[in-house]
Amino acid sequence: MSSSAVTPAQPPGDERKKRRLALIGGSLGNLVEWYDWFVYASFAIYFADSFFPGDNPTTQLMNTAGIFAVGFLMRPVGGWILGRAADRRGRKSALTLTVTMMSVAALLIAVAPTYGQAGYFGALVLLLARLLQGLSIGGEYAASATYLTEASARNRRGLGSSFQYVSMTCGQLLGLGILITLQHTLSTAQLESWGWRIPFVFGALFAVVVFWLRRRLQETDAFKEQQADEGAGDDSTRGTLKALWEHRRQAGLVMALTLGGTVAYYTYTTYLTKYLVGSAGMAKTTATLVSFTALALFAVLQPFAGMLSDRIGRRPLLITFAVGCTVGTYPIMTALGSASSYWSALGLSLLALVIVTGYTSINAAVKAELFPTRVRALGVALPYAIANALFGGTAEYVALWFKSGGHEKMFFWYVSGCALVSLVTYVLMPDTRDAVLSRAEAKEHGHGKDGGGASAAAPAEAVR
Repeated sequence: MSSSAVTPAQPPGDERKKRRLALIGGSLGNLVEWYDWFVYASFAIYFADSFFPGDNPTTQLMNTAGIFAVGFLMRPVGGWILGRAADRRGRKSALTLTVTMMSVAALLIAVAPTYGQAGYFGALVLLLARLLQGLSIGGEYAASATYLTEASARNRRGLGSSFQYVSMTCGQLLGLGILITLQHTLSTAQLESWGWRIPFVFGALFAVVVFWLRRRLQETDAFKEQQADEGAGDDSTRGTLKALWEHRRQAGLVMALTLGGTVAYYTYTTYLTKYLVGSAGMAKTTATLVSFTALALFAVLQPFAGMLSDRIGRRPLLITFAVGCTVGTYPIMTALGSASSYWSALGLSLLALVIVTGYTSINAAVKAELFPTRVRALGVALPYAIANALFGGTAEYVALWFKSGGHEKMFFWYVSGCALVSLVTYVLMPDTRDAVLSRAEAKEHGHGKDGGGASAAAPAEAVR
C-alpha cells in the first residue's frame, strides 16, 4: 500500500489536467445530489395538497416543510457514517455511495402514492425518502468539500472549493429550469396531479450517470499519504468520534461559523419563492423566474469570491457576509415583502445573495482547512450537519410558523441574530488560507503557518 503513498512528480500540464478532471467530477456529482435535494422544495407548492388534505395552503406547506426539515435531522447521522467512511475508505468511495442513496430516494418520491390513493401512507413514503436523502446529503457535503479542497492547488483552494456552491446552485437552477418548463407546458391542474413527479424521475436518472462518473475519479494525494502511513502502523481511531474529540475546538468553530450562513442561504434560496408568492402576492411563475435569475448570477459570483479569498484570506469575506446579513436582512426582507414587479424583486434578491456569497464561496475550504487528513471528512461533516439540522433545515419552517402566527417580521430578526453569532466567530477565529493539507504541499511550499493544526512545520500531523 505504501507504493501508492506519494504521487510521482508529474508534468505541469498533466497535473493541471488531473485537477480539472477532479473539479469537474466532484462538481457534477454534487450538482445532481443537490438537484435531488432542492427539487423537493421547488415543487412543494404543487404537491403539498397531494399528501396532506385541508383547505389552508399555509398549513399544507408547513407539513411539507416539516418533512423537508426532518430530512435535515438525518444529516448528522449521514455525516457521521459517511464522514467516517470517507476518512477510512477514501473520498471517492463515499462520493459514490452518497449518489447511489440519492438516486433511490428520488425514485421513491417519484412513485409515492397520494393521500387520495393510500391515505397517509404516501406521506410516510415521502418521509422515508427524505430521511434517505438526509443520510446522503449529510455525507455528500463533507465528502465533496474535502475532495474539492484536497484536489486543488494550495494557492487555489478558495477557487476550487467555491465550485461546491456553484454545483449546488446549478443543481437548484436545473430544478427551477425544469419547473419553469413544466409551468409553460402543463396546466396548473396537471402539475398538481402528476407533473410534479417528473423532476424526481429525472433526478434518479441523473444520479445513475453520476454514479458511473464518480467511479472513475482519482483519490486525493492527501488521502493516499494517509493510506501509506497505515503501512507503518494502523491508526484505528482514524475517522472516529474519538479522533474528532481531539479536535473539538475546530468542530465547535464549524458549527458556529455555519449557523449564520446556512440560515441566510436557505432563506434566500429555498424559501424565497414561497415568500414572494405568499407574502408579496407575486404569481408563482414570476416568483420562480426571479429565483432562477438571481441564482444563476449567484452561481457566477462564487469563483470570483473564491479567488479573492486566495489573495486576501478567508476571514475578510466571512466578516463582510456576517455584517451585511446582520444589518441588512430586515430591510431587504421587508422590501421583498412589498415588491410588486419582477425587476424590484430581482434586484433585492441579488443584493441579498451577493452578501451571502461571502460565506458560500469559501465555507467548504475553511472547514476542510481546520482539520488534519485523518479526521477531515468527519470533522467537516458532523458539526456542519448538526448546525444544518438545527438551523438550516428549520429556517423555512420557522418562517412559516411566524407567518401563521401573524408575526412574520420576527423571522427577519431571527436570521439577523444567527448571523451575529457567526460574526463573533469570524472575528475571533484564525484565517485558514495558509493551512497545509499534505506532505506534498509542505515539501512544495516549505514550512509555513497553518490555520487548522495541519502545519508544514509538522507535516505528519497533516495526514494522520
